[in-house]
Amino acid sequence: MRRSHIYLLLAFVLSSGTVYFHLRMFLPYAAQLRSTKGLGGGYSFGTDFYPIWLTAREAQLNHSNPYTAEMTRKIQIGVFGRPLDPRNPSDPPLDCRAFAYPAFTDLVFWPLSLLPFEAVRVGIVIALAGMTAASIPLWLTALEYQMSRGQLLVLIMFTLSSYPALEGLFAAQPGLLVAFLMAASFAAIVKNRLFVAGNLFAFTLIKPQMSVLVLAYLLVWSFSEWQKRRRFVIGLFVWSSLLTATSMIVWPQWIVQWLSVLSSYRNYTPPPLISYSMGPILGPIFWTALFAVSLILIWRTRRVPATSSLFLLSAGLLLAMTAIILLPGQAVYDHIILLPGILLVLRSWRSIVSDRRSTRLVLIAGAIALFWPWIIATPLLVVHSLSSGQPFNRNMLMLPFHTAGSIPMAVLAVLGYIVAGALRHGSLDLQPLTGLIPAKLS
Repeated sequence: MRRSHIYLLLAFVLSSGTVYFHLRMFLPYAAQLRSTKGLGGGYSFGTDFYPIWLTAREAQLNHSNPYTAEMTRKIQIGVFGRPLDPRNPSDPPLDCRAFAYPAFTDLVFWPLSLLPFEAVRVGIVIALAGMTAASIPLWLTALEYQMSRGQLLVLIMFTLSSYPALEGLFAAQPGLLVAFLMAASFAAIVKNRLFVAGNLFAFTLIKPQMSVLVLAYLLVWSFSEWQKRRRFVIGLFVWSSLLTATSMIVWPQWIVQWLSVLSSYRNYTPPPLISYSMGPILGPIFWTALFAVSLILIWRTRRVPATSSLFLLSAGLLLAMTAIILLPGQAVYDHIILLPGILLVLRSWRSIVSDRRSTRLVLIAGAIALFWPWIIATPLLVVHSLSSGQPFNRNMLMLPFHTAGSIPMAVLAVLGYIVAGALRHGSLDLQPLTGLIPAKLS
């Protein structure tokens, strides 16, 4: 058997084991946990898309406002099987699951509200799986990173069986669409189709917390050479203005109401990963430091061409920062935005390994954290089979997911090291994507 076939077979076995563990062992346990709290009577499959479908449908049938307390109550009935009770101490806060998307999200998905949710959730998950798979060759196009078909297939299998993708697909999480749109936008930027890239990026604003840092970078990048890059801003402005204005015609006060919902969002979601991991004292300090670093990075790299390695490195680093300082701690499904950073590290790992020992150790630790679910899931299934199907306890069920929070940190550390070296030596500013590591580091 050829070596490439062995790799494909191994990737298939590991990916299948991870998917099976997630669907047949972890999700039933999570459903049982919800049921013990009296919250298991609603939709679990497709639960994150349900508020969008319901509010779009109610707007069409009853001209309802998606941000009202009554609409929140209807969403809770669909998601939990009943409205939340403030007198029940085990219930989440009363405004949990309030519609937290910009109003134009309902306009984008309005056609789907004409169909029953049971059919919509199946269709949207299939579409999201296809988009997630398609985002890989799009990022590879942006990176000008050539892979064989076998390598691409292995990468797609690992991506679709990753914890973020599995969580996002089961919940029908729109963040997977946002990640795909960013990949398509960057592929268009590298091909100098800036107006198309701006059009695509406008739709990422359905989840602005995922794209706002990179959007800030692209705007500063565009204005730094306005004559050459203005088409991105024009394309972005055309669609974002159209979506915002159309939404205001339907719901004149939606921006104020949406901001009000966002202000209460922190009451029922964990803080960003940096605050969650560092605690209430060190967390804000590290958050401020990383945010300041992101602003410095945006300014320092504003003039690099789209074909420069530093352009994609900066974008990947900003996405890693987004996962750490802007996304809620439990939003592992949104960590799919780490994909370009992981691809950048994958392309550069030989140069990183040959460099300093400390960086090599970070890379090894990050690789273990990244591949840990695949490493442990299949052996756990073997143990489960040999133990006559005895159910695992909570610690065993959570074992494959223990490293989820450390992956963004590892990507940030490795990319930060590469970008720091690039800025220090200035050797990547005008180079095309022929190598990601400065000459002194390779």
